[in-house]
Amino acid sequence: MAAAAAAAVQSTRGSLREDLTCAICCDLFREPVMLACMHHFCKSCISRYWRGTQGPVTCPQCRKEFSSKQFQTNYLVAAMVEKVRATTSDAYTKNLEKQLKEALESHRLRKQDFINSIHRDKEKMNIIKSVAADLQARVKSEFQALHQILHDEEACTLEQLRREQEEELVKVQHHLEVTEQAAKELEDNIKALQEASTATQDIVLTELPALRPCAQVDIAPEFDINAFSNKYLAPLQYITWRRMFKSLKPGPSLLTFDVDTAHPSIQVSRDKTVAVESNVMTHHVNHNKRFLQCVNILAAQGFQSGRHYWEVEVGTSPKWDLGVALENVNRHARIKLSPESGYWTLRLRNGNEYSVGKQPWERLRVRSSPQRLGVFLDCDERRVSFYNADDMSLLYSFANGPRGKVFPFFSPCITDSRHKPQPIKLLHYPPAALSG
Repeated sequence: MAAAAAAAVQSTRGSLREDLTCAICCDLFREPVMLACMHHFCKSCISRYWRGTQGPVTCPQCRKEFSSKQFQTNYLVAAMVEKVRATTSDAYTKNLEKQLKEALESHRLRKQDFINSIHRDKEKMNIIKSVAADLQARVKSEFQALHQILHDEEACTLEQLRREQEEELVKVQHHLEVTEQAAKELEDNIKALQEASTATQDIVLTELPALRPCAQVDIAPEFDINAFSNKYLAPLQYITWRRMFKSLKPGPSLLTFDVDTAHPSIQVSRDKTVAVESNVMTHHVNHNKRFLQCVNILAAQGFQSGRHYWEVEVGTSPKWDLGVALENVNRHARIKLSPESGYWTLRLRNGNEYSVGKQPWERLRVRSSPQRLGVFLDCDERRVSFYNADDMSLLYSFANGPRGKVFPFFSPCITDSRHKPQPIKLLHYPPAALSG
């Protein structure tokens, strides 16, 4: 197609050159002049052609006669001739060929870029489809497990209701049978007595007829409909939801603070679920487990396999650090929190500045300030994720998480004198497990 276009351009140029060629010298016009018959010639050529001619002169092309040697300069044709002469020069042609080559190469490169982009887009689409298929399978598996839990709870509850119904029915059925038997025996005795009463009209009765002994019937068993119904009219969904916690994988981890790791300015509650920074230094035995330079503390529970989730209440505290730390982090030096130092964390400063624990810190946009945070640790896939526990929206996820044993990490940070220290609370939910 490009060759055809080039040939067409070349043909057009050839035709134009012929139109601008002098019929006398067979070259491009030089100072083109036009005769009255509209034919053009070089000024010097037509002057030389008419030289020595006396009287009328003729046009070299059409042979038309003119009474005098008159012509006029055609500036438009002259300009066209100069343009053709310039565009047909070797320098111009080479420059044009260079531009054509560069344009062609540029388009080829752009085309290759587009082809590469198309390949990348198709590869991305295949990756998205593959990842989405894996995620769909995982989601279905997770919900299937929940469905199974609910199915088992439903079957267990219905079986319990069936057994209790059967027990009540057996008690009433037994009393019904005994009562019916006693009524039949009384009916037989009444019949015998009625027959004896009729016989006394003809003979003298000397003794009562033989009567069947009547069975003793206990008082009918009470059926307390309220007691029978209450447990099934209770908030079954809530009760089942509470029971589900023991079957969730992962279920909320029941963490407690490890007092032996607490910086001396951290006070821990008696039940080891609340930690708060204090101006009063607590006397502790110093050992390798304790943080001495930074106001940090770890949980007593560590993890190195499986999936684990826990929630932390930070309330309205203007500053804190949360996440996980490797077991072997240096606890006696002041170290910047980052994966390179063995920490995967999220932090808050100045009440609304959220950052990811990297060096340098990476600012994080958070739509609303969470008062409860969830931390999800997947040891097998090496992922650490942070959630707003109020609506379970994802705040950030480390894709290249820790290897080896890690412990939940917390820092209430040092509070300035203008603010009251705010505690960090480990949430245990539900507060108590229900018996099955």
